[in-house]
Amino acid sequence: MTAADDEVVAGAKQGDPAAWRALYRAHAGRLVVWLSTRPVADTAVSADDLAAEAWLTAAEKIGSFHGTSSDFAGWLFGIARKLGANAHRRGLRRGTRPTDPVALPDPPAVAGPEAACVADAWVLELLGTLPTREREVVACREVVGLDVAATASALGISSASVRVAHHRALRRLSTRLGAQLGSSERSAAR
Repeated sequence: MTAADDEVVAGAKQGDPAAWRALYRAHAGRLVVWLSTRPVADTAVSADDLAAEAWLTAAEKIGSFHGTSSDFAGWLFGIARKLGANAHRRGLRRGTRPTDPVALPDPPAVAGPEAACVADAWVLELLGTLPTREREVVACREVVGLDVAATASALGISSASVRVAHHRALRRLSTRLGAQLGSSERSAAR
């Protein structure tokens, strides 16, 4: 801590939760709004994800920061800008959209109360065709609704691994569903 550090920054450096709450209240909303206005080629990364990653990085590197809570804003936004630039470059390099929607055909039509059971069985059968990691990632992301970071934490893998597995799983499902649609259209034409 230096003489230039104010009480809030000094408290944050010492791990004081109240100091971190004060910094968060002062800067979190503006950070997310600012990040949502910046272009990111990787559509799997939202402004909320970048903001969360910026806060995590700030928490890890707070020891090297010197200044007031007002100075902290510039430092935090600089971290977020660099993370956003990295995500943008990664998206351009990848050249794909890992969250492109997959057009699913309708589940088998069954009338009555057993329709939900048939639809669930159909989804489970499709998910069962995926490798274990991809199936777990799709279950976390699409069924449970977890974000990339929470999925990575839950499965004990990196965020990049989650994005890759999610993209591959959706591509596999799209291919399999396209094959199913093609065979059902051919048999309907006969």
